[in-house]
Amino acid sequence: MAAVLAVAVPASAASAVPADKPQVLGRWTQTSAASHNAWLAARGNQSHWVTYGFDWSTDYCTTSPDNPLGFPFRASCARHDFGYRNYKAAGSFSANKSRLDDAFYADLKRVCARYAGARRTSCAGTAWTYYQAVKTLGIGAKGAPGKAPKEVPKSTPRTL
Repeated sequence: MAAVLAVAVPASAASAVPADKPQVLGRWTQTSAASHNAWLAARGNQSHWVTYGFDWSTDYCTTSPDNPLGFPFRASCARHDFGYRNYKAAGSFSANKSRLDDAFYADLKRVCARYAGARRTSCAGTAWTYYQAVKTLGIGAKGAPGKAPKEVPKSTPRTL
């Protein structure tokens, strides 16, 4: 008779998130091209990273065009969403927002570097506009990425 030995593993241990998740997230959200390329490779092989529980969802450039004037900003927007969603889930968004926005801008500038002359200038101007939008509106209503904050009503002027 063959005996089968089963080892019980608690469900929490079997589904534990790897301890290096913050470091991996940090490596994928830097301003460098190497960071962008590492994230892009991981995004293409998400099944390898499933135990980390990353949120890969994206709405790309939200309500702005993903490819404004033909400039392919879609992947840059997806990485920006990745950073926002995962740092919010980790509870450390505020401490990382500025770097995430800077990484977004660095990604956009790398897209623009592919062009020359007036086309590059147009791309750079568009990239700057996208960057300024995320710097200003990036937290959004109730902390949702890409949603414009609710308009604050004007206060009634006080008289003395």
